Amino acid sequence: MKNVLFLINPISGIGKQKTVELIVEKEFDHDNLDYEIKYTEYKGHAHELAKEAIGKFNVVVAVGGDGTVNEVGSALINSSTALAIIPTGSGNGLARYLDIPLRINRAIQVINLMHLKKIDTLNVNGQVSLNVAGIGFDAFISHRFAEITERGPLAYMKMIPKEFANYESMTYTINIDGERYKLPAFLISFANSSQWGNDVHIAPQAKIDDGLIDVCIIKEFPKYTAPALLISLLDQSIDQRPYDVVTRAKHIIIESKEEMLGHLDGEPINLGNKAEIKIKPLSLKVITPPDNFRRNALLEPLKPLKDLLPPLPPLPNLPQMPKGFLGNNKDK
Repeated sequence: MKNVLFLINPISGIGKQKTVELIVEKEFDHDNLDYEIKYTEYKGHAHELAKEAIGKFNVVVAVGGDGTVNEVGSALINSSTALAIIPTGSGNGLARYLDIPLRINRAIQVINLMHLKKIDTLNVNGQVSLNVAGIGFDAFISHRFAEITERGPLAYMKMIPKEFANYESMTYTINIDGERYKLPAFLISFANSSQWGNDVHIAPQAKIDDGLIDVCIIKEFPKYTAPALLISLLDQSIDQRPYDVVTRAKHIIIESKEEMLGHLDGEPINLGNKAEIKIKPLSLKVITPPDNFRRNALLEPLKPLKDLLPPLPPLPNLPQMPKGFLGNNKDK
C-alpha cells in the first residue's frame, strides 16, 4: 500500500477545494492506496507539512493554486516523495502544462494511476520556482494582486489595464550564459513550463524536462501594440513579435540600479538589485497522466479563450541564441 497525503489550502482560488474530501472518498483507489488529509493554516504551512511527509508518504498532493503547488513541490525537491496536484486555483499554470484535469474527480483518477515523471525546477536567489518566475510588469501585478482581498482570474484581469497605463519599464543588465546585455525591458520571464496559467503562454516551446530555462524578454514597446501582445500570449506566437526575444539558457544573472520586484509561480518576492537564476534538472518527481489517459472534454471546464482564435501553423524548433541577438544592447 502506498501512502498519500492531501494538503488542502482552504482559501485558495475559487472555492472548489471545499468539496475535495467528499470526492476523495468516492474516487480514491482504497484497495491500493492509503491517504490522510490535512488543511493548511497559514502561508508556508504547506511547505512545512510536505517537508515532514518525506519518507512517511509516497505522494503529497497539493490541493490549491500555483502558490500551494510551489510550497509543496519546493519541499519535495531531490526526495523520494512525489508531488501530485489537484488544481483549485485561479491560473493553475503547472497543472495545465502537465495536462492534469481541472475537475477534481478526474485529477484524483490521475493520482490513482501513480504515473511518475521527473521535471526540472528553477532556483531564483535560493528560492524555488516550479513553473514560471519573472521580473517586471508581471511581478509588479503579482505584488499588487497580493494586496487586495478579491481573488480569481477576473480580479486579476481587471487590475492589468489599470496598472499598465502608468507602468514604466526598468533598465536591466542581463547575463545569459556569459553574454552580457543592457536594455530597458517591460518584463523578463524565466519559464520552466510554457505558461503562466489560464493557457496564457509566455514561452510556447518550453519543455519542463530539457535542463534549460526559456528566457522571454519583452523589450520596451509602444503601448498601442498591447492588444497584439495579448493575442500573441493566447495564440502562442510571443516569440514571433519584433519586440520579444525568447532564448534558452542554464544560468542567468539580472542586475538593476533599482530594487527589483519578482514573482515565483505568481507569488510576489523582493529580489533586491541582483537576481541569479539556475536550472536544477530532473529534481522533482510529479504524478502526471500517462500517455493513454484522455480527459473527457465534455466533463472539463469550458475551453480557454485561445481555442476561439483561428489556428496557426506549427512553430519551428527554437534555435539557440545567436551572439548579438539583442542588437545594440550588448553591454561592453
